[in-house]
Amino acid sequence: MLTHSAGEGPLPNHHHGAERRFRELWDEIAPIGRDAGSGGYLRYAFTAPELALRDWFRAQADRRGMPVTVDGNGNLFARWGEPDAPQAVLTGSHFDSVPHGGAYDGPLGIVSAFLAVDELRAAGVTPSRPLVVAAFAEEEGARFGVPCLGSRLLTGALDADRAAGLRDADGVSLAEALGDRPAGPRPDLLGGWSCFVELHVEQGRALVDQGAPVAVASAIWPHGRWRFDFHGEGNHAGTTRMADRRDPMLTYAFTVLAANKEARLRGAHATVGRVRVEPNATNAIPARVTGWLDARAADPETVAGLVEAVRAKAAERAGRDGTEVTVTEESATPLVGFDGDLGGRLAALLDAPVLPTGAGHDAGVLAGHLPTAMLFVRNPTGVSHSPAEAATDADCAAGVTALARVLTELTCR
Repeated sequence: MLTHSAGEGPLPNHHHGAERRFRELWDEIAPIGRDAGSGGYLRYAFTAPELALRDWFRAQADRRGMPVTVDGNGNLFARWGEPDAPQAVLTGSHFDSVPHGGAYDGPLGIVSAFLAVDELRAAGVTPSRPLVVAAFAEEEGARFGVPCLGSRLLTGALDADRAAGLRDADGVSLAEALGDRPAGPRPDLLGGWSCFVELHVEQGRALVDQGAPVAVASAIWPHGRWRFDFHGEGNHAGTTRMADRRDPMLTYAFTVLAANKEARLRGAHATVGRVRVEPNATNAIPARVTGWLDARAADPETVAGLVEAVRAKAAERAGRDGTEVTVTEESATPLVGFDGDLGGRLAALLDAPVLPTGAGHDAGVLAGHLPTAMLFVRNPTGVSHSPAEAATDADCAAGVTALARVLTELTCR
């Protein structure tokens, strides 16, 4: 069989054909889980749309003769190469979305991985190391509340017993959604991989400013999620005097404004994008309000200072409102620096800029266990987690070719 060394030059790039191949494969999944009203996607983990995408993954792997295995944590792996051969190169991403999210966040990395396999084969490449395409579960945390759930379970970053009891908004547990208790850490799988490269749409406008279609990631900002529970006294909206109210909505509203101010003072990011109100009636003063704070910054000290400042201001305001507030950390991810040697090697190979990101990814979880890198594909809108998220077919094709070059480099040398 013909082999190809990464040092022999770039893989062929028939650009218009690459765009067409991308569009044809992309159109197979584009309608799945799309909301007709918002134009965004409802692809929550282990629900019908995401399960349909998993079936699509298996069909694509079967079409390419790549056996699929599962790890007991909801993650799928399609393999090109000998089943037990060591030092496999892992690539891929996730299918699930945030509520009404964009099309590209996650699925682009999986579609691009299969197309990169096609490019390698078309170029006559026979990897000396196996190549594995992954579809990770519940990366966004939109259903069970913990981001990168599948990769955290796989690596042991999340206790399997705790994860099994996580419940969605309808009371369905993760164990019920999986059909069994999560398997937990899989050192046998981690030990068989030499590195991981995740391709992802850029979640910002840096590549637009730099005029480049593809970049290499340097690091992920530390970030986390904190739940603020505000307790007050439910009462009648029409008969309760303003002076007699113990309204947790007031404390909540003050806390949102405080988070915004404290983040701006620190050069950090703070977002309260989710709220739950009980009893959630127009003519009732709430008894309880729950809000979730997403906090991110360039260093962990800034994140910690931001969260503590918001907590202190919420507590002070609660004292004035006659309410109570408790704060619970639901997830926290430290600063993740991707492997410098691997990232530098890929940036030189692709002649691509190197960028940090404030967004979390499965790559950030796996980075603590094996050399990891990320490729970003230009997003002309700079918008993500929204239907306005975008990427041109030309840039997506460029991303596929870049990933194919990277995989050739990593599997053949």
